[in-house]
Amino acid sequence: MAVDVAVPESIEAFFETKTPDAWLEAAGERIPELLLDHANCELKAASTALGFLYRYPARAALAQRMSRLAREELRHFEQVRAIMADMRLPFERLTASRYAGGLREAVREEEPYKLLDMLLVGAIIEARSCERFARLVPRLPAGIAKFYAGLLASESRHFEHYLGFARSETGIPRQELDERLAELKAIEARLVTEPDPLFRFHSGPPVAE
Repeated sequence: MAVDVAVPESIEAFFETKTPDAWLEAAGERIPELLLDHANCELKAASTALGFLYRYPARAALAQRMSRLAREELRHFEQVRAIMADMRLPFERLTASRYAGGLREAVREEEPYKLLDMLLVGAIIEARSCERFARLVPRLPAGIAKFYAGLLASESRHFEHYLGFARSETGIPRQELDERLAELKAIEARLVTEPDPLFRFHSGPPVAE
C-alpha cells in the first residue's frame, strides 16, 4: 500500500523554495546513498544538540530540550542503521556536503548573535529535512516510505523548538530576528537549488554527468 503524506503546514509556510524535482528524482534512484547520508545526518544532529549543552549549560530550558533532542536524534540514527543492516549496506562516515557548511559559515562569532544564528540554522536544517522526508515518501519503497513518513512529526517539532528558542533565549528584537532569518533562508535556498557535485540528503540537484 502506498504511503501518502503532505508537507506539514508550518514547514510549507516557512519555505519559499521547494526541493527541486531533479534532486527528488535522483534520491529515488540512489536509495543506498540516501540512507547512508541520512544516518550521518542523524549523528551530526545529535552532536549539534550536545554542542548546545556544552556551550550554554546555564540556559536551563535550552539545555534540557537539547538533551532530549540529542537522544531522539540518536534513536533515529539507530533506526536508519537497522534499515541499512537489513539491506546489507555498510555504514561509513561521509565527507560533509556544502549545505551545512555553507549555512554554518554564515554564523557570526559574537554573542548573542552566535546563539541566534546557530538556533536559526538548526531550525532551517530541521525544516528542510521534514520537507524532504514528505516529498520523498511517494518515491520510496513501502518500508522506507513508512519510516520517513513517521519522522515528519519529530522533524517538525525540532524545527519549532529551534525557532522558539531563537525567539526566547537571545533577546534579539523580533524584527531583527526575522531579517536575519530571511538572510539565512536565502543562503539555504541557493544551496538546495544550485547544481551540486555531491549527492547528499541536503544537497542541491546533482551536476549533470
